[in-house]
Amino acid sequence: MRLVEMDLDTTAYDSGHIPGAVFWNGFTAILQPDYRVNFDKVALSGLLARSGIANDTTVIVYSDHSASAPWVFWFLKVFGHDDVRVMNGGRKKWLVEARPLVTETPTITPTTYTAQNLDSSIRALREQVQASIGKLDRVLVDVRTPQEYCGELFTMKPPEGTERPGHIPGAAHIFYESALNEDETFKSAEELYTLYSSKGITSDKEVITYCAIGARSAHTWFVLKYLLGYENVRNYDGSWNEWGRLPDTPVEV
Repeated sequence: MRLVEMDLDTTAYDSGHIPGAVFWNGFTAILQPDYRVNFDKVALSGLLARSGIANDTTVIVYSDHSASAPWVFWFLKVFGHDDVRVMNGGRKKWLVEARPLVTETPTITPTTYTAQNLDSSIRALREQVQASIGKLDRVLVDVRTPQEYCGELFTMKPPEGTERPGHIPGAAHIFYESALNEDETFKSAEELYTLYSSKGITSDKEVITYCAIGARSAHTWFVLKYLLGYENVRNYDGSWNEWGRLPDTPVEV
């Protein structure tokens, strides 16, 4: 078993982490400089090998940010890792319950890891997203903030230059944190089903989630696929970082 703490810098990890946990930086572990997901099998295999993770290792992910652990879960599932788990409540709940923390970095024995071919069944490409607009048997889910959805912000800031704010036409809006309790644990299955079905997001449809860079939408993908058992759910990892920078993609404000 290997614990992974995921964040965008080491501040929280250095102040105290779960004993034995290794640290992954989301910018370098998952993203390229242009904020697209890095699907390089060699890079992924090297990261896991350095982290002491073999193909049969149980990986448990937690974070100080609620979206990060399900994002890592989705990322590893794309590469075919079998046993990945999300720690319910993450770092916040661990701290509230005064569980043990250490500041020492664990000594890791490197392994050999072989990444599998990409699983295209859980990933949506731009062409698939565009083909889903207006289809009754498909639903697009925008999980960003209301300000991003309405076009006030572009990836959490005012738009600049050729950046086009707004949302994909017809996309339902449910902020990803709506699936969480105040302590950042997941709501019950009954509450979650009521939340999503109220917006027409039901298990009989093909669902595509998106956000800004694919992280928050991976959280909703995890909720729908693994907590509610929806079979046809894909995460559009290009998300608004791709869609909103193209000159001819349809956008609603």
